[in-house]
Amino acid sequence: MKRFVLRFLRSPEGVAGLILLSCLVAMALLAPVLFPRDPLAIVGRPLTAPFTDASLPLGTDRLGRDVLAGLMHGARASLLVGIFAALVAILVGAVVGTVAGFAGGLIDEALMRVVDAFQIVPGFLLALAFVSVTGPSLPVIVFAIALGAWTGPARLARAEVLSIRERDYVAAARVIGMHPAEIAFKEVLPNALPPVLALVSVIVASAVLIEAALSFLNLGDPNIVTWGSMIAEGRNVLRTAPYLSIVPGFGLVLTVLGVYLFGEGLVEGMAHRRRRQ
Repeated sequence: MKRFVLRFLRSPEGVAGLILLSCLVAMALLAPVLFPRDPLAIVGRPLTAPFTDASLPLGTDRLGRDVLAGLMHGARASLLVGIFAALVAILVGAVVGTVAGFAGGLIDEALMRVVDAFQIVPGFLLALAFVSVTGPSLPVIVFAIALGAWTGPARLARAEVLSIRERDYVAAARVIGMHPAEIAFKEVLPNALPPVLALVSVIVASAVLIEAALSFLNLGDPNIVTWGSMIAEGRNVLRTAPYLSIVPGFGLVLTVLGVYLFGEGLVEGMAHRRRRQ
């Protein structure tokens, strides 16, 4: 673990991503402390320009809501959606891929055809259809995004399990009478998981963008502030108040960039660790 951390810290991409993500996490955690009131509340004159009012550093939107408060509370929504969607996708994908790869035969064929069926539909369109039918809320959006993201981890987990299941320690576990499910999830899955975890950064970045796109189309949770809804709000006054869309858009860019760079550092550290093994 110590060598992995040292290897990660030697990666410029990983360190840059860690710094960006640390700032975003700090924003999300400090949002209810620095802005305890509802970020949707009206706090000033509409369309106050940035840096013209000390109490409203980034100005206000068309209704007089604080843009800085919305930006910080929006970071919470984006990170929550990205992290939980990635966790659900990795969990479902790892379980399905492990079962398919370890069982083989008809079970493998059936599960892989299900994976193929989900991969036919682009993730955004699947999330759009699901949210349109069930109604927008944060848990529904997380599940809808994970619904289109679990296939990648499933395929990768299956490939890793296929290469691991014939190794000597797996054969020894069979000889001593361990149950197949116990072998699959206690002996095989932990060794197949590291490459699957490398997909977390891709899934988180994709989830953040999909959530923003859904919110931009008014399919986000109406009870919370999101960067996508802020961008959608600003498009109506893009010529007179471009900052309303630029500020949350810049937040999205930094989030995706930070997640990508952090993921690059993790992949480099894990690849080095696997080479040593």
